[in-house]
Amino acid sequence: MTIKEFFGCAFLAFGPAVSLFIFVVGREPIRVILFIASSFFWLIALLISSLLWFAVVPLREKLAFGLVFSVLFQEASRLAYYKLVQKAENGLQKMMQDGQAGADEDSKQIKFIKNHHLMALVCGLAFGMTSGAFALVNILSASVGPGTVGIHGDSDHFFITSSLLTFAFVMLNTFWQVISYAALDKKSYWQVGVVVIFHLLASCLTLLNNRDPPIYAATITPAYVLLIISGIWAFVVAGGSLSGIKAFCGF
Repeated sequence: MTIKEFFGCAFLAFGPAVSLFIFVVGREPIRVILFIASSFFWLIALLISSLLWFAVVPLREKLAFGLVFSVLFQEASRLAYYKLVQKAENGLQKMMQDGQAGADEDSKQIKFIKNHHLMALVCGLAFGMTSGAFALVNILSASVGPGTVGIHGDSDHFFITSSLLTFAFVMLNTFWQVISYAALDKKSYWQVGVVVIFHLLASCLTLLNNRDPPIYAATITPAYVLLIISGIWAFVVAGGSLSGIKAFCGF
């Protein structure tokens, strides 16, 4: 039973993200490179927030302190990676043009580099999957057993709730990256500010899970409301429309 729970929670949390990686990222080397680099920037944010938590001894027991600064460092690393990719864009195009691949392959890679929405999707997916892995791996390890969920009076919904929240944050980070990059391209900084507020709100609500008893509904419901809003917002800023959906579906 514990093995079934492990795979169920793992597929729930990472199934859609892994599918996106396989079909969108994994087929193109340049996308894999950007994916790995984006993951590295998220790890840098984690390292900096960990150092701050370690340095400020009196506040180590305050989860809210570490959480807020972790979110701010993640958003700063998102901005820093955007600046890096922006500066490297011309160099990446030249690298593709000077490469050994065929002309059609070069043209496809250059189009990807110029397509900031797709590039943001790749980078955001890296942010989300890396954060999700760090959030859920230890929990998944514990779910294998031995033991019975809830045997000591804890909630038997802990694992499924953790998986649902991990999925939400993986996709939220993906959408937020698309929104942020589009906003930075247009110098629409208020949208970047809204993304930061959304990130802080979704993250701070998870503190309710630390109560006794935990209030899972008050965490999951707003997270998925933000997920829907962010998904629609990202779809619109990437050039999507209702007529486009109808045309795609053949209506």
